[in-house]
Amino acid sequence: MRITTDLPRFKIHQVQLMLTLLLLAMSIFLPVMAHAEVSGGKATSAPDSSLKLELVSDVVQVPWGIAVLPDGALLVTERSGKLFFLDQEGAARQIAGLPDIWSEGQGGLLDVVVHPDFEQVPWVYFSYSKPVGNGSHTAIARAKLYGEILTNWEDLYIGSDPTRKTQHFGSRLVLHDGYLFFTIGDRGNRDVNPQDLSRDGGKVYRLHDDGRVPKDNPFVGDAKALSAVWSYGHRNPQGLVFEKSTGQLWLHEHGPRGGDELNLIKAGANYGWPLATYGINYWGTSITDDKTLQGTQAPAWHWTPSIAPSGMAVVNNTRYPSLGSGLLVGSLKFGELHLAQPQADGSATMRVVMSDLGRVRSLVSATDGTVYVGITGSGVFRLQP
Repeated sequence: MRITTDLPRFKIHQVQLMLTLLLLAMSIFLPVMAHAEVSGGKATSAPDSSLKLELVSDVVQVPWGIAVLPDGALLVTERSGKLFFLDQEGAARQIAGLPDIWSEGQGGLLDVVVHPDFEQVPWVYFSYSKPVGNGSHTAIARAKLYGEILTNWEDLYIGSDPTRKTQHFGSRLVLHDGYLFFTIGDRGNRDVNPQDLSRDGGKVYRLHDDGRVPKDNPFVGDAKALSAVWSYGHRNPQGLVFEKSTGQLWLHEHGPRGGDELNLIKAGANYGWPLATYGINYWGTSITDDKTLQGTQAPAWHWTPSIAPSGMAVVNNTRYPSLGSGLLVGSLKFGELHLAQPQADGSATMRVVMSDLGRVRSLVSATDGTVYVGITGSGVFRLQP
């Protein structure tokens, strides 16, 4: 509409009033139509000089996963397909009893966790890339550990539609309150797997710790969905923790070029990949015009540029008073430790607290709050306040 000066003055005022009311209405409904801008970008640099890394063992060269046993000893996975027991002095012994493992590219022996009642129920849980037909897929398994031997190995879940692709297996594990949560990456099939509930890949799953599907999983009863799925629309999750004080499940995942994400996981929710992302293709072209999208969950934080996050541990201000409480995240790309502190509004703050560490692959918190850090090419370390 073109407003000219030869209109009567009261007509001009009427038009201006109508435009003002229209803009006001749009401002009211916009938050419903689209997500607000998400916290993210580059983390604040705030090194903590009181933190030190103390070497536990340099035997494991790619320490993909770390689990703490009740007596303080460690189980550490080597991506090439080996499992090590590290006693409290750091002496290493190799554990026998592993199955065939497809160790190529990003695949191999991946995460490890132990049953909360390990002394009475000596189950150890694993994620690994299992050879299936002419390819492989992420598998979740458990076995009993007696001394230096695994027995009673059983696969609890095997991803369907195996592939020869060697990327995006996931896979992190969390045991909480009788449930086993785990992740499987999109396996390099981004345009199909993450948004298709009938296919494995690009998802978080929930089982009972014996492998049964819980009856209250969000897609139980849906003939077009896998009943083990808990959330979907993920790319390549490399960190997963349960924050007991808040009862929240947190995940971080690799984006493409930019757009690594920290996400609060909710049952049945869609996290958008590849329909919405802050990242772009590695060669510089756009994946989508949408950074956020109605009907999908926006991240609490996005790292742009990417840091290649790997491993995550809950920290508290009792063990590490200089840090306070939050989520400690490793960076493969920059060799850093980032501290994420979730906010009440669903966003998060992010700061770099340690740097120049090498490729941080794994993080885990012991029951006393001590954090252990696995660094590719260097070994396993204890974080000292």
